[in-house]
Amino acid sequence: MLRFAANISMLFAERDWLDRPAAAAAAGFEAIEIQFPYDRPAEDWRRAIEAAGLAVSVLNLPVGDMLTGGPGLAATPGREAEFRRAVETARGVAAALRPGNVNVLAGYPERHGFERARCLETLAENLLVAADAMGGIGIGVVVEAVNAVDRPGFLLTTSAEALEAVDMAGHGNLALQHDFYHMDIMEGRPIERLGEIVGRIGHVQFADNPGRREPGTGAIDFPAVFAALDRLGYEGWTAAEYRPSRRTEETLGWMTAAG
Repeated sequence: MLRFAANISMLFAERDWLDRPAAAAAAGFEAIEIQFPYDRPAEDWRRAIEAAGLAVSVLNLPVGDMLTGGPGLAATPGREAEFRRAVETARGVAAALRPGNVNVLAGYPERHGFERARCLETLAENLLVAADAMGGIGIGVVVEAVNAVDRPGFLLTTSAEALEAVDMAGHGNLALQHDFYHMDIMEGRPIERLGEIVGRIGHVQFADNPGRREPGTGAIDFPAVFAALDRLGYEGWTAAEYRPSRRTEETLGWMTAAG
């Protein structure tokens, strides 16, 4: 049986941040995830999440200037010290919120003139740092590929590239974060690809394609995808990370059908 999480950076945005865990619980989710929970005290988040009776599935590591057009931290040569500080920041928040995984976003270093091979080496070295730090408190580290249509210049754009980065690092506390929206754009054949890599996946996210909205608004056959995840023995969280087309509670028919 799949366990569904709500990415409250995108879902339940009709509410204040600290009210979103309770809304997710009321809607039937068992966990939440927060993309970047660093602008509020971790203790405030912890109280809201515990009051809602939820787990936390994933948090993103801080990404520096990535969200404002910069190259980011994880794969940018010369920013290793900044990355280590980001790991320590995330480790403190993760110790309080106990997510299943912390996600490392590779960023856009090639777009800023850095050579790809060196970027991949830097990413592998930094993944070792993150995997060691998070493993010390019992939390996994995942690496995500992001589609090149919405995010041109992102370093990792296919599941194969993300797995290559994991393999370069060679640490047992690393796995793939597999987002069906991003990978449907880049690879297609979602169920076949899932069968090839399910053993390497530590976390799943989804939205329909096109549009990055809720299941049923695009072309991905989510009943078949969810059935395949279950059939193949995937045991991690399956997280809704979409832009609701209406009030979030009005877009959850997919979860009722999956139950």
